[in-house]
Amino acid sequence: MKTINDFDFNNKKALIRVDFNVPLNDQFQVTDATRILSAKPTIIKILEDGGSCILMSHLGRPKGAQDEFSLRHIISKVEDVLGVEVKFAENCIGASAEEAANNLNPGEILLLENLRFHDEEKSGDKGFAEALSKLGHIYVNDAFGTAHRAHASTTIIAQFFPNKKCFGNLLAKEIESIDKVMKTGEKPVLAVLGGAKVSSKITIIENILDKVDHLIIGGGMTFTFVKAQGGSIGDSICEDDKMDLALDIIKKAKAKNVQIHLPVDVIAANAFSNDAETKVLEVAQIPNGWQGLDAGPKSIANFHQVVMQCKTILWNGPLGVFEMENFANGTIALGDSIAEATNQGAFSLVGGGDSVAAVKQFGFENKVSYVSTGGGAMLESLEGKTLPGIAAILE
Repeated sequence: MKTINDFDFNNKKALIRVDFNVPLNDQFQVTDATRILSAKPTIIKILEDGGSCILMSHLGRPKGAQDEFSLRHIISKVEDVLGVEVKFAENCIGASAEEAANNLNPGEILLLENLRFHDEEKSGDKGFAEALSKLGHIYVNDAFGTAHRAHASTTIIAQFFPNKKCFGNLLAKEIESIDKVMKTGEKPVLAVLGGAKVSSKITIIENILDKVDHLIIGGGMTFTFVKAQGGSIGDSICEDDKMDLALDIIKKAKAKNVQIHLPVDVIAANAFSNDAETKVLEVAQIPNGWQGLDAGPKSIANFHQVVMQCKTILWNGPLGVFEMENFANGTIALGDSIAEATNQGAFSLVGGGDSVAAVKQFGFENKVSYVSTGGGAMLESLEGKTLPGIAAILE
């Protein structure tokens, strides 16, 4: 696996695919700079080598060149984070982009305009990829968030740099972290899968049953498993058409000696509201008019014991409706347990939109081993798929 550490960038122009698809407010100000911060080590390493950086990214889902999606809105935030002045090219290909790239001196940074102002980016057009490739000497992919897309700048472009392509620090870390869970992790290995639906996690569950020793199932998914085994779940969320699948997963897990841990009790509410009346109920004895919205105290204690005996931990999905304060306790308690296990030497990887949001909201970001930056890319990796953006560098 070639990374930026395998190249000397002195007097070289690095063409870097970053993921600067950051959230903006009504004033076009960046509200969360995590993705820019994540790319910083790669950019700084290249500048310190005596190279220059040409950054390419998409922003949002523009239809043609729409000003609200222009990357010039983020220049000041990129400069703040990197501590270096950033030049801007009004287009990502063509004469103006080539001139700006040619005039770039060692130690300087050029940000190209939004790649998705051109339809050819998403369609993976070879001509467009070739036009981009003319701007730099070495191609660096550091955008894990888009590595599952076979777009021009993430995949197709790599063929124009047969011996001059590599992973940036961020993408290398993502690959290593997923490999630690899926291939090289110290046993026992635990996967915690939460969230609302079994259907969105089927392929992940089927792929990881060969890799894990313990599987905690929480969140709304719980009730499909409980109802399938004859439990009463009241008004709790349930995918009735996935109950046979849930039973099949339990059977497969047993055959592979994987222990499945489901909640034994829940915080139930008489409405889907933070102000609803609540009570602790056994997970399989929820009456009509009530729904489980968080893990209960016994479940939290059980899960803590499981987490503390494991050496490698994957967390994907919350244990309850953490967006509502009264139903956030299960997710927070799980975060505390994983943080404690990590502090005692376990490796912990958090990935997937909702769990990443929870980790940030409750301050666990620096208490786990690694927080993935790519939602869809992370999930596809866990499903066992080879991501096109990664394959293109390895070829």
